Amino acid sequence: MSNLTFGVIRQRLAAQSPRRVVDPAAREAAVAIVLLGVGEGVETLLIRRATRQGDPWSGQVAFPGGRRDPSDPALLATAIRETMEEVGVMLGEAQLLGELDDVHPRSHNLPVLVVRPFVFGVPDRPEVRESDEVAAHRWVGLNEFLLPGAYRETEIMLAGKPFPAYHVGGLVVWGMTERIITPLLQLALG
Repeated sequence: MSNLTFGVIRQRLAAQSPRRVVDPAAREAAVAIVLLGVGEGVETLLIRRATRQGDPWSGQVAFPGGRRDPSDPALLATAIRETMEEVGVMLGEAQLLGELDDVHPRSHNLPVLVVRPFVFGVPDRPEVRESDEVAAHRWVGLNEFLLPGAYRETEIMLAGKPFPAYHVGGLVVWGMTERIITPLLQLALG
């Protein structure tokens, strides 16, 4: 995976037109996929959401992010603000590598929400300060997602049925986070 660099990812993101979901009934949200070049590879920052009453994504592995605030001028501002609030990492537009397709929950039991993933590249590993919304964080190499057996059907106790999931770095990455990382990997690998 030596071709998996910020430059390759930026170039491939720039060459695509992300699919946008238009749903006037949906709330908007954004996440930040924070990438760090390490030697020949690239790592991404994942968080485990804190367990919180009434939060349908409580305890799940995710990217930093959240719902758009009325004061956010655009979803990019939402991703930047939420990343600062949740993990204390300051991102700027200069670090933006591109955007991915909008995603939304598939379950009718979840809030009507459209999430826009933004991909950022950071030159150095930033200090991560977990907020009360984040139980833990971990940097995971993108190549770990491609190891044999990392991607498999997993019974998620919440739903009681198998879902595709990545098993990386002691984490189970499923749901919308899986549906964001899979296209990023496919795009990065060409």
